[in-house]
Amino acid sequence: MEERWKWLLQENRSLYLLGLEFGDNAALLEAAEKADAMTRAFPRNDDPSRWAMAMGNKALALHNLGDREQGTARLDEAVTAYRALLPVFDDLGDRQSWATAQNNLGSALKALGERESETARLEEAVAAYRAALEESTRERVPLDWAMTQNNLGNVLKALGERESGTVRLEEAVGAYHAALEERTRARVPLDWAGSTMNMANAQALIGARRGDIAAVDAAIESYDAVIALFDEAAPAFAEMALSSLQWAQGVRARMLSGDGAG
Repeated sequence: MEERWKWLLQENRSLYLLGLEFGDNAALLEAAEKADAMTRAFPRNDDPSRWAMAMGNKALALHNLGDREQGTARLDEAVTAYRALLPVFDDLGDRQSWATAQNNLGSALKALGERESETARLEEAVAAYRAALEESTRERVPLDWAMTQNNLGNVLKALGERESGTVRLEEAVGAYHAALEERTRARVPLDWAGSTMNMANAQALIGARRGDIAAVDAAIESYDAVIALFDEAAPAFAEMALSSLQWAQGVRARMLSGDGAG
């Protein structure tokens, strides 16, 4: 039984990596199907640890496949799989794996919410990320905590973009600011740049909606910092930051001229 498990697990991981690294959707689908078969070969009641590993692999394969496809069927399946994992990790007392499943659940729900006109899935994603943060604390796993804070910021920003006010956007800025307490430029420069860009985008939108030039200036300062770091090392990233910077500068210019944010 042990050798069979190892062989099945290696086969599943190879298919998943093939699909992930080389854009092979057929390999991802086969990985999901193989993982599903593993959950039946190693039932939850008989072997909960192996069942959870197989179900987690199934969820990840479906999640990545769903991100690439236009519809929502695969993402819905991924959500179901992530949710099935939670009570098992509870029973096993594996709180970190529980938090990881909550974080992944949040990401799948966010992807679904961005494809739907209603905001219910986005709200569910917020709840999942906040649940993850209760276990993935800054003291225990600082970089995981920062990643989840960044993810929380992303979904709050997505909600804020659909609303007329700035409450959600302000909450997003708070989450990004928290992430940056651990995602420092010296420690993880690429993650620092990502969270800094995300925060700047939220700040710029707040400034545009409120006519708040200070918020726009804060965004411009952040964009400049990202561009300075990645101008040579990651030109594509710097170009994206430059495009956002130019938009924020345009908003600022219109404020100063009295034409409004636009």
